[in-house]
Amino acid sequence: MKIHEYQAKEILRKFGVRTLRGVPCFSLDEAVAAGKSLGGSVWVVKAQIHAGGRGKGGGVKLAKSPEALKTHASAILGMQLKTPQTGPEGQKVRRLLIEEGANIKKEYYVALVVDRASQRAVLMASSEGGMDIEEVAHKTPEKIHRVTIDPMAGLTDAQAQDMARNIGLPADALPQAGDLLRALYKAFDETDAALVEINPLIITADHQVIALDAKMNFDENALFRHPEIVALRDLDEENPAEVEASKFGLSYIELDGNIGCLVNGAGLAMATMDICKLYGGSPANFLDVGGGASTEKVTEAFKIMLKNPSLKAILVNIFGGIMKCDVIAQGVVQAARQVSLQVPLVVRLEGTNVELGKKILAESGLPILAANNMADAAQKAVSAVKGAA
Repeated sequence: MKIHEYQAKEILRKFGVRTLRGVPCFSLDEAVAAGKSLGGSVWVVKAQIHAGGRGKGGGVKLAKSPEALKTHASAILGMQLKTPQTGPEGQKVRRLLIEEGANIKKEYYVALVVDRASQRAVLMASSEGGMDIEEVAHKTPEKIHRVTIDPMAGLTDAQAQDMARNIGLPADALPQAGDLLRALYKAFDETDAALVEINPLIITADHQVIALDAKMNFDENALFRHPEIVALRDLDEENPAEVEASKFGLSYIELDGNIGCLVNGAGLAMATMDICKLYGGSPANFLDVGGGASTEKVTEAFKIMLKNPSLKAILVNIFGGIMKCDVIAQGVVQAARQVSLQVPLVVRLEGTNVELGKKILAESGLPILAANNMADAAQKAVSAVKGAA
């Protein structure tokens, strides 16, 4: 789960991370009022969307007068902001952050992520913060410093100080930087975050260490422990079909292909998409109905997939362990009838009650293409798409 910059900063401040003063705004009038309430003569107008690269896309502007603030806020609010992370369609800006200006002396990069190999959190930092950090990682990876964190000890003061020193922070700023890095780790750990990224972390002309930007993503499997974070979810930033799927306990991600995949289990779902690609097809989605899908869930899954205008065929691939094949078969038949299915449907069943499931499909009277195994199912789905083209 992702949240906006201003929300991330609100969380980080509670853990002692220093940020600039800012006001979230939902209208032009609120943006103008925010500038007045913050005072000063320089403000930054920031688009709030769940994507990086906002500055390059024109979503971050410096305003040196109230008139410029109003002009920039008017231009950014409501714009379709396109960045490398939004794709060509862009993302509509519905929220702004008006923030006080800062006298920046140097920019750095800091992030905390989960390293799957070591199964521990890793602190990464670089002296080369700012909009081109991806280029730094690609062309000069030696400038990215890393430290693996022992979950029992946490990020120690020595580790934090060493990291601050490694990325070139001046000696008189090291105590501040160490405190900030340890506060970041505490926030990362206690909120069950999957990512905390500060880009840039800045040092000001008077040697204050401040998180100028903030990005936080959270482990959705741990959100039951954090209702206050769930409350920050912005559904406008998410794919409507994916939001609808989550209401029924379905794991759904829309892709750019044309073969809808309905599968039980994330691993099998990934394998199903891979085998579709192997035989020349392209999956339209990742869809895991889970281990205990009901007829209702299968029906809703069909409805969600069919909202994709690119869909040309549906491939159902079920291995029945906890999931019973006859239950899935009943769900498939009911769903196909309820939505008046107009695209080819390929079904591969294996596992618990498989013969009963196949019998239900065969006696349904529906034009279902039965498959003997995964390869057969993928080939039939790809052929059905080509035949429909």
